[in-house]
Amino acid sequence: MRALSRHNLKNSYSMTLLRTLVTLSIPTIVEEVLATLLQYVDTAMVGQLGEQATASVSITTTVTWLFNSIPGAIGTAVLILISKADGAGDREQVKKLSQQALFLSVIFGVLLGAASVGLSPFVPAWMGAEPAIQQQASQYYFIVSLPMVFRCASTILGAALRAIQDTRTPMLISVAANGLNIILNSLLIYAAGLGVAGAAIASAVSYTLSGILMFVFFRKKAQFSWKWKSFSVEKGLLKECFTVGAPVLGTSLVSCFGYVVFASLVSGMGTTVFAAHSIAVTAETIFYVPGYGLRTATSALIGNARGERDLRKLKTVAWLSVLLTLALMCISGLALFLGANPLMGLFSPVEEVVQLGGEMLQLVALSEPFFGLMVVLEGVFYGLGRTRYAFLVETIGMWGVRILFTFLCVQVWGLGLREVWYCMIADNVCKAILLLAPFLRKSAWREEKLLQRPKPSA
Repeated sequence: MRALSRHNLKNSYSMTLLRTLVTLSIPTIVEEVLATLLQYVDTAMVGQLGEQATASVSITTTVTWLFNSIPGAIGTAVLILISKADGAGDREQVKKLSQQALFLSVIFGVLLGAASVGLSPFVPAWMGAEPAIQQQASQYYFIVSLPMVFRCASTILGAALRAIQDTRTPMLISVAANGLNIILNSLLIYAAGLGVAGAAIASAVSYTLSGILMFVFFRKKAQFSWKWKSFSVEKGLLKECFTVGAPVLGTSLVSCFGYVVFASLVSGMGTTVFAAHSIAVTAETIFYVPGYGLRTATSALIGNARGERDLRKLKTVAWLSVLLTLALMCISGLALFLGANPLMGLFSPVEEVVQLGGEMLQLVALSEPFFGLMVVLEGVFYGLGRTRYAFLVETIGMWGVRILFTFLCVQVWGLGLREVWYCMIADNVCKAILLLAPFLRKSAWREEKLLQRPKPSA
């Protein structure tokens, strides 16, 4: 009877944590899905203006990713540190970290904004834009760079809200901002006849709204004083943010530069092949969104468990996250496999592009569980504060597997797109295995036994 009672208690405990994990994940997943769908709509609306308009908007996308990776890394560091302090019940530390989050949002928003605006005349030419679209592309990049402070605030303060297990508010703000973007696109691109400039203004206004709303709700939830007299910049906390966030930034930069090189290798394989490749990569995006939604919730809950010094909760959340992600990615992989060709048909009317892209999507569909495993385990390591290992894994996978073997396949062996996608899949599988190995070893959790030590008395 005692054994049965312990079993029931264990199941009840696991189910409670599973419900918490799902509750936190759903708003983030919905936010990611809607953002992806709205990106599709946004691209389609600009695409109605012609190829030059589409190129003017998309030519600076990679540079935008690079700039966004900085507030993204800061946001991850903030999430890790605040969730740990929240789990420990240290409200004063949460308030101090919240102040640092606001400080970092403003400082990096100003610095990145100034850099982006200053570089706007040159970025399109650096990215290889044709002379005919360089001025238009520069204007677009200039306008969307102006509200950089609000963009940084939206990313960093949104992460802080998720750290205290409020994923619903960032979702609602994202829905409102993206909805406004679509409405303004319709009015400014078409009705006002502003074209690409109208699309840029619409994006800038939606970024501004998102940043303002995120600050309002963040201040209310974090309950800290933002008045200058009571505002305190803590050098020690900022250093801790840098220590945790620097490897995350390194991971993003390694990944972004890797994607640039990867795309450049494929672009030399011909227009049809590159079109099929690019569209297939875009089409796949929405199918791995659940993994990223679960990653954020996992990092927050594991950071919370570290603060509580609850090893049992930490390990249970980690395993539940892995199993739930695998289940979701198996379902999304099956859906992608069955709907590959119809999905490609939504993006291109060219039969050859649809056929080739469909084959690649069916190929990658079989590896979706590995991709999901990689993403959620990255979230586990982020929650544990082990961001340097995730950086090492990303570097090995992206440059030691994907880029190296894609270069050999394309430039040395003269192989086709299928082999290139094999390299991409091998990268994801390699990273999943490298992250899974320490996760499965019992010795990897020894450090976390420190969490079970009693808290020092006040």
